[in-house]
Amino acid sequence: MDSANDIREFLTSRRAKLTPQQAGLPAFGGNRRVPGLRREEVALLAGVSIDYYVRLERGRLAGASEEVLNAVANALQLDEAERSHLYDLAAAQRTRPARRAGKPRVSVPASMQRILDSMTDSPAFIRNGRLDILAINRLGRALYAPLFTTAAPLPVNIARFQFLDPTSRDFFPDWEASLNTTVSLLRTEAGRAPHDTELTSLIGELVTRSDEFRIAWAKHNVRLHHTGRKPFHHPHVGDLVLDFDALALPAQPGLTLTAYSAEPGTPDHDALRLLSNWAATRDSQREPISRD
Repeated sequence: MDSANDIREFLTSRRAKLTPQQAGLPAFGGNRRVPGLRREEVALLAGVSIDYYVRLERGRLAGASEEVLNAVANALQLDEAERSHLYDLAAAQRTRPARRAGKPRVSVPASMQRILDSMTDSPAFIRNGRLDILAINRLGRALYAPLFTTAAPLPVNIARFQFLDPTSRDFFPDWEASLNTTVSLLRTEAGRAPHDTELTSLIGELVTRSDEFRIAWAKHNVRLHHTGRKPFHHPHVGDLVLDFDALALPAQPGLTLTAYSAEPGTPDHDALRLLSNWAATRDSQREPISRD
């Protein structure tokens, strides 16, 4: 990853999204040459000199204090995810990359797999920041059946499936929202782990092979992904919309446990029960059943 370039493009893109009116500034001049705020306006709002802000926007965050980063984040009205990303970019620039290539793989303890397996009514899996599924329970494997069409062992990668497998468009019916979420999560992880060569390789592959990924990646959007609702179109049980909760695992830094559920008595809960029946049938007979 080119940290200076990432910093420059992130700050420039956030500046372009904020108008003088939104920032509480008078909109002087009818012909503004740039969308959003000018550099001098951000400098004014942050309480720093224009020359200093220009250095920051050129990618020189390593020497910026926490107070300066806070001031810039406030000036640009960054949300929680964007603010954390700015801090990550600054921290990464202060840290020298390790000489050895890559980073050690984080394994999922057997105890965590047992916890997943005990969650018989909820699809659940553990992933890393690259969106590799490292461990999954039976109902989770049934929900994400299109990702497990071969006998390939874990991990499988959600982003690679979404952008390189044409069946993903049916599986993720809200394609645009799902696309933006996936790219934003990878962009967030790239800020946290810019020296992760496996992440860099994945991003390079997706940028090269997917125009949609490349366009979304260039927007520099980031997000936190803790809870929400996600629609699926399952090839065997049809449409279902599930609530999800994503929990970071403090004992396993970088890993996240995601679990899905549905409110009892709803059609989505019925579909989840049907998915469980299909999983049991598939495991015992290897013959899918239809929702009909």
